[in-house]
Amino acid sequence: MVVIGIAGGTASGKSTITRKLIESFHGRALRIAHDRYYRTLPERYRANPLDYNFDHPDALDTERLVADLHRLRTGQEAVLVDYDYGICERRDPSTWEVVSPPEILVIEGILVLAVPELRQLFDHSVFVHTAADLRLARRLRRDIVERGDTPNGVIDQYLATVRPMHLEFVEPSRVHADLVIDGTGQVEHAISRIRTLVGE
Repeated sequence: MVVIGIAGGTASGKSTITRKLIESFHGRALRIAHDRYYRTLPERYRANPLDYNFDHPDALDTERLVADLHRLRTGQEAVLVDYDYGICERRDPSTWEVVSPPEILVIEGILVLAVPELRQLFDHSVFVHTAADLRLARRLRRDIVERGDTPNGVIDQYLATVRPMHLEFVEPSRVHADLVIDGTGQVEHAISRIRTLVGE
């Protein structure tokens, strides 16, 4: 099994590139999003969830993801946890997905190259770079349309946690990438470069 890690800042285009990359492998690949491993929101943040730092590595149960990757790499099935963004809680275990080891596994998320224990499990690593102003514009559109957030809420969260965590964790992790992709370029070109990287 070949494991590819794809990182990049919020709204950099990594999810779009990852989905199209998976499609290009025609059933041979599986995508696991790091953000399905978010921990349930602590009770003290229930009244104001946007006060919580969702962009810090501690917000994610990366230990569980690492354990799942070890299972898949050794030929075993893994039960993937899942997260409900609407209520900021881990979904009921009855809804979790059981997956078998694929030929190609893609792990995607803002912090996947920032955590050494996770990074060392990748055979190849990619960082999607996009300028901060464009990432903020994309995040505004996404969070307002898809998640029902307000413009002020999105901007407040961006300034309070998203931007500082990007500067502290996400952007520095770029040095660990085997390949840096332009998140504003043609998706087909990005996919071609990634496939070349992994020898496809």
